[in-house]
Amino acid sequence: MRVTEAGTSQAFDDGISRSSPQPVSPRDALTIARIVRVNHAGEYGAIRIYAAQIAVSSRFYPDVVPILREILGHEVQHCAAFAAAMPARNSRACRVMSLWSCGGWLLGFFTALMGRQAIWICTAAVEGAVHRHLDDQLFFLANRDAELYDVIAEIREEELSHLHHAESQITTVSRASHLLQRAISNITDVMIWLSTWGDSSRMARDLRAARHS
Repeated sequence: MRVTEAGTSQAFDDGISRSSPQPVSPRDALTIARIVRVNHAGEYGAIRIYAAQIAVSSRFYPDVVPILREILGHEVQHCAAFAAAMPARNSRACRVMSLWSCGGWLLGFFTALMGRQAIWICTAAVEGAVHRHLDDQLFFLANRDAELYDVIAEIREEELSHLHHAESQITTVSRASHLLQRAISNITDVMIWLSTWGDSSRMARDLRAARHS
């Protein structure tokens, strides 16, 4: 089964007005550098999650391994794309990269030990949090960095297909599953906030203000 199944991958229509690029202030340039940095770290964390889940699933439930390998392949490509975007934006690898690495592997390992449902709950939680932050980033970048905007918009589509697939696989809805998904989502948000030095909150506020203006 492919993640990009019918109905899950559609052209990205963000509704964001993209006028002529505006001058980028030093503060905005720093935010753009942090966007690239946190996205690179997040993709690396996702690589570690799926690698650990594949290791466990290969032994206990090999039927989910092909789709996890496909998703992992996407994350590897995304990580490489953000790494390539770093030099032109004076960005570099995140200083808490080891947390993304270790945290991602442990999250993948333990959710896989909990079973198939926990794997998909983990995927839905992580991809849902990532989706929200990518939307904020696209709004911020629309008239500031067209090249990075296009890279993120394309990646957003694949991440959205991961989210849709994970949600379609979740058949157990309980208080425990809700708590697990909420905990993973909150951890992801905190890691993104720390890696952008709080700029993720600023972008979210700007987006909310624009949508209600």
